[in-house]
Amino acid sequence: MKLGDLDLLSFGHTIQMAGAIYQGEGKTFLCFFPEDKNDLPTEVLELSQADWEELVKQTDLLQTEVLTNSSDGKLAKVIVRKSQRQIEQGVSWAVWKRDSYACRYCSADSVPLTVDHLVCWEDGGPSIEANLLSACRKCNKVRGNLPYEDWLNHPHYLKVSQRLPPDVREANAALVHTLAGIPRKLHVSSR
Repeated sequence: MKLGDLDLLSFGHTIQMAGAIYQGEGKTFLCFFPEDKNDLPTEVLELSQADWEELVKQTDLLQTEVLTNSSDGKLAKVIVRKSQRQIEQGVSWAVWKRDSYACRYCSADSVPLTVDHLVCWEDGGPSIEANLLSACRKCNKVRGNLPYEDWLNHPHYLKVSQRLPPDVREANAALVHTLAGIPRKLHVSSR
């Protein structure tokens, strides 16, 4: 498979790290994170030097280019800064504490937690408490960059949210009405 066969913007969002690859002693070792099962088909990406540069730029560097509508309705190229994804430790801890150290989607409280953006960072969602929820790694990965309103109707959320107390499910649904008030951060390219 070639990198061009995939949507580059999926890397780091719906296509995420699931482990590491090691090679030596005449073998290749695929090492998966404990919570990531190896039950999906495995694909090998054949990457040229230019492909590697693009992939690293997408997954590692400080910015990526996306298209959005400008204030006059025309399509504009913008730079989404990856630093938006670097969430201050104090903010993460405040979100986890607010959410009772449990996933707001499935109620898991005995697994490492992440924070999930209500308004996805690709859409300019800032890394502020009002735009973040506690999420287990699995729920965060399944949601990817799906809009929050669509996520609440996604089969995974509908299934796992049955474990939530009714007040948490209602609070999650009520967050839809707050999305318009969350400030967006887009940096228009000045070419």
